[in-house]
Amino acid sequence: MDHREDERVQKGALATAAATNKAAVILMATAMAIYVGRRGSPLAVGLVYTVFWFGSMVFSPVWGAVADITGRRRAVLFGTAVLATVTALPLVVVRSVWGMLAFRGAFAVFAVGFLPVILAIVSERGGSTSRGQELGFFNTARALGLTAGQLFAGVLLGLLAPPELFLVVVVVSATVAVAALLVDDPTSTPATTPTFRELSAEVRGRLIPTAGERSLSTHGLRWLYLGVLLRNTTVLGIGSLLPVYLVSRLGASEFLMGVLLAVNPAAQMAFMYLLGLAADRVGRKPLIVGGLAGSGLHGLVMAGAVLPGSMVARASVAALSFLLLAASWSALFTGSVAFIGDVAAPERRSELMGLRETARGVGGVVGPTLFGLLATFAGYPLTFAGGSLLALLAAGVAAAGVAESHHTGAAVPILGDD
Repeated sequence: MDHREDERVQKGALATAAATNKAAVILMATAMAIYVGRRGSPLAVGLVYTVFWFGSMVFSPVWGAVADITGRRRAVLFGTAVLATVTALPLVVVRSVWGMLAFRGAFAVFAVGFLPVILAIVSERGGSTSRGQELGFFNTARALGLTAGQLFAGVLLGLLAPPELFLVVVVVSATVAVAALLVDDPTSTPATTPTFRELSAEVRGRLIPTAGERSLSTHGLRWLYLGVLLRNTTVLGIGSLLPVYLVSRLGASEFLMGVLLAVNPAAQMAFMYLLGLAADRVGRKPLIVGGLAGSGLHGLVMAGAVLPGSMVARASVAALSFLLLAASWSALFTGSVAFIGDVAAPERRSELMGLRETARGVGGVVGPTLFGLLATFAGYPLTFAGGSLLALLAAGVAAAGVAESHHTGAAVPILGDD
């Protein structure tokens, strides 16, 4: 196989894995939010997202650290994808709210192993000169999966009963494992394989870095993590309620709900690639700060979607809000991942990508629960508007604390080096 053919295979495998991982996660989330919303309160709907992000908060850095320490990133990708598929299978028969939430949490434990590991591989493929471009391609594929998941959730909710819909989730999840087998890992492999005891000790030591650790202070990485946490509290808190908000508050049909939810990822397919190129030209910090600020505007605009009198106008305002979210998320994701790729040593890259997911996970645990509780008493619009202030605060934190890592005119300190 020549280089060009091998590159096409790698691009195809990475794109397939990225798209199907995201599609499985979001299809399950949207369908379960609607099913739970028919039986429970906004707080119960928020828990659909809380249990997933709790798994992300705890286990993303675990899988990232395991991949770094063993060097067997492809094995971690394949193993977690298989186990995620197995834990999704009981949803075909489980119908109780608490049962669905339990298996949603079990699925999260393994599904969240995908992103920190694959991001380390993609970051290594791009190197210092094309990292943003490679991430842009990868993120475009993820956006395609998100678009398909949101769009088909709306369609399938009207066509299939819960058992058949969750069986679709299982099949999509299994595709991730197949694609992972074709992914090459260009990162370095340790000379020796650690024992289970050594692996456990090393993982425990990496999961909770100390407050004074240099790896979190160089270039303001700790402030990036804090900004991501605050932003995710807002966006995931709002996002956990959007399927129910669009249907019950704005009056959208389930099909229109799916179309509106698909606006964000569909727009990301263009934004991700363009902003990946921009990250290599204008640097990482402008994308980080702009992405955080735009996330706050998304919440304000979505809160205003209830004001117009007609369904067409309300749907148009909601679509505008999703476009803002697409641009802001594309900027933040590309800028923050490229930033970590710039400053992380190869042997710690998956770990620090995983800690970014931990920060997102904390926001994902706090946001849906908090926003679900607030919406129960204050209503959706006021909750969305007030919660958007956290994302705007995050933009201020990043603007003050994060230092540019790309084309600074000096060598970038490498996190993890002594």
